[in-house]
Amino acid sequence: MSSNVSLRDAGPRDVLFLVDSNRAMALETEGRRLSRDTLDRGVRAVFDQPGRGFYLIAEHDARAVGCLLITREWSDWRNGDWWWLQSVYVVPAARRVGVFRAMYREVERRAAVADVVGLRLYVDADNTKAKEVYLSLGMEHARYELFEHAARLALPDPASDAT
Repeated sequence: MSSNVSLRDAGPRDVLFLVDSNRAMALETEGRRLSRDTLDRGVRAVFDQPGRGFYLIAEHDARAVGCLLITREWSDWRNGDWWWLQSVYVVPAARRVGVFRAMYREVERRAAVADVVGLRLYVDADNTKAKEVYLSLGMEHARYELFEHAARLALPDPASDAT
């Protein structure tokens, strides 16, 4: 399938696929049910303010089968941007055939052209399959641990179980 995978920038017409992919990924990896409404607004916010990042879509036979979001983080230490891979998802039927690999190689290509200082992502500690894929692509474990204070996430979203 990987030789038949095409890649393109996502646009507003892809909101439904991106929302569904994010919901599926959160449920699969963390057992979390995300609010469709919140995700819809969050995805559209990227298109409304392109400085936030961009989505990449992988297609097979003109059907979306994978996606990821690139966001930027400024590094004063390196005087350049890190690109963060986020919201990575490949539909189950298209896994283990090179869809993510194709997306990752395209991100690498674009990052080189944009003079990006590096690529980063975070992965759930228990997601061993994803970790194996990232290592196989040449990524390495960073020396940093992730800490967060997600005040907005601490409150239950009343719509999360209703959608």
